[in-house]
Amino acid sequence: MQKFATITVIGKDKTGVIARVTNFLFEQKANIEALEEAVTRGHFSMVIQASWKGAQLKPPTLRKGLKILANDLGMEIKLRLTEPGRKQRAAIMVTREPACSEALLAAFNKGQLKKAEPVIVIGNRPDLESLAKRYKIPFEHIPWNDRKRGEKRVLELLDKHEVDFIVLARFMKILSPDFVWRYKNKIINIHPSLLPSFPGPQAYRQAYEHGVKIVGVTAHFVSMHLDEGPVIAQESFHVKPSWSLKQIVTEGQKHEAKALVKAVKLYLTKRLDVYWGTVKQV
Repeated sequence: MQKFATITVIGKDKTGVIARVTNFLFEQKANIEALEEAVTRGHFSMVIQASWKGAQLKPPTLRKGLKILANDLGMEIKLRLTEPGRKQRAAIMVTREPACSEALLAAFNKGQLKKAEPVIVIGNRPDLESLAKRYKIPFEHIPWNDRKRGEKRVLELLDKHEVDFIVLARFMKILSPDFVWRYKNKIINIHPSLLPSFPGPQAYRQAYEHGVKIVGVTAHFVSMHLDEGPVIAQESFHVKPSWSLKQIVTEGQKHEAKALVKAVKLYLTKRLDVYWGTVKQV
């Protein structure tokens, strides 16, 4: 039976990293199934999917060798053994608005997102702990007064729970490039506008003040640049002349939940490809 592993390499860009890592895996009798690497602002990231035939995989030797290699390269190298066909493990990050997180958890509970399972809900506020408990999902409250400390704690939890992808269900904090880089094209966010129009935290208010007649929401991959990540799914609705800002927000929240669930469904089909900053279905 084949055995599988995911190896991630992150650190300051330097020559020879790909060769060093792939040569080591070759020595360990690994077959490289997929390799993705990128460099942004001098920061290097690589994800390798590798497989072995039966007893050829020796985890203690592999871990020891990767640790030595990480020290030699001055980079972060992590190994995660995976099972073929297992469900993708999702982390849901929240603040206080419940519509999106509730829609997601309900979709998981009803079997609408069969290829994944939520393994943890993380909130920078404790407001939605009761929601997570209702669906019997562990909840962790991590204050965000110090972003660096908060992100470090979140990354520790993601490693502990072997999280494959993250959904920002109206998580109202900005993630640093260092964090985003570790989960490139694996963080899905919902924004309350038809991007690229009205980026930022006051999108509904901007739409209301500009008197737009059609308001929308956008589910997208998170990138290094705020509210500029590749678009996965969008929803829109017509604004009635008599509507107040509050009514627009209420209607928008329904569409946010719908678009976010739709985006996760698309992501789980594994038919999404990000090419030159644009999501394409393949």
